[in-house]
Amino acid sequence: MTRLPRFLVLVAAAIVVACSAPAAPSPSPATLDGHTYLSTNLEGAILVPGTQIRLTFADGQLNAQGGCNMMGGTYTIDGDRIRTSQMFMTEMGCEEPRQAQDEWLARFLGDARFTLSGDTLTMTDGTAELTLMDKEVVTPDQPLEGRRWVLEGIVSGDAVSSVPMGVTAAIQIEAGRVAVEAGCNRGGGTVEVTADTLVFGPIATTKMACEAGPMSVESAVLAVLAGDVAYTIDADLLTLDAGDAGLVFRATP
Repeated sequence: MTRLPRFLVLVAAAIVVACSAPAAPSPSPATLDGHTYLSTNLEGAILVPGTQIRLTFADGQLNAQGGCNMMGGTYTIDGDRIRTSQMFMTEMGCEEPRQAQDEWLARFLGDARFTLSGDTLTMTDGTAELTLMDKEVVTPDQPLEGRRWVLEGIVSGDAVSSVPMGVTAAIQIEAGRVAVEAGCNRGGGTVEVTADTLVFGPIATTKMACEAGPMSVESAVLAVLAGDVAYTIDADLLTLDAGDAGLVFRATP
């Protein structure tokens, strides 16, 4: 019987082992869901100065903002493409450059190719390339406690009004208590903090009399800082939601 040289036997054995070994697992598909991305660069087009593209992927829904209106709808991932369908857009009146940018973004998102590398999302439609980064890297959510949050907006139903010029209202939460600058008077009370709710105890304040502007702000602030109030933090914005009334604060540096 003819014997094969030893090195051929070893090569043959290696081939058998390689063929019988399980294939390496294929990489998992990119995970966009549960993340918000902010634009950091755009090539092939120009953003309106002062605007930024924001994309939020959550539970199979894509919500986008390009400078004026909100748009959104369902999305699916097909290989290296993000495909959207049934997109809606709000109908806010905007100046022409922002309106045109919204329309461009809606077309761009219709059938864009993408790559995801760490916290960086890159999208292209063949004519423009948009680079975005995870919001938690660009503008991480600020901690609720230990920060002074200054009032920027007062919510009533679907309307948001700004704080009158020269009036300052703010809150600071720490160690189970809230310090309140209500617009005219100051005070404080107890607060219980959970993952998405603040439970305020009675707020005691000083009793100064002020002009109509500060007093109207104070009434709005104290009306919200009572009982169970839902809250969310988005970067440096804190929103308190008490149903038909709410407050929007911004963290101070």
